[in-house]
Amino acid sequence: MIKKGESLKLSFKLTNTGAYKGEEVVQLYLQDKVATVVRPVKELKDFKKVMLLPGESKVINFVVSPDQLSFYKPGAGWQTEPGTFKLMLGTSSDLIRLEKDFELK
Repeated sequence: MIKKGESLKLSFKLTNTGAYKGEEVVQLYLQDKVATVVRPVKELKDFKKVMLLPGESKVINFVVSPDQLSFYKPGAGWQTEPGTFKLMLGTSSDLIRLEKDFELK
């Protein structure tokens, strides 16, 4: 749970389990589960391109800011509403590897 105006910090370890060096693009998506206006199911909010050697691991950090939780409401401007959000991490919108709900108070 986070309070309105606060940021959510998250980190995870990404490991190259293959035999070759490679790049991965980790994408962070958010979904506002119950909003007063219709919002996309998956909104891309951030991404990081990471180069890893074979067997190498790196800790990847993201910060979800209050601005990333806001939306434009016609007639009212930019707003952030309390409620449940789904955070999704993956390598594309079709390949989500981690999902976690959090509450905005």
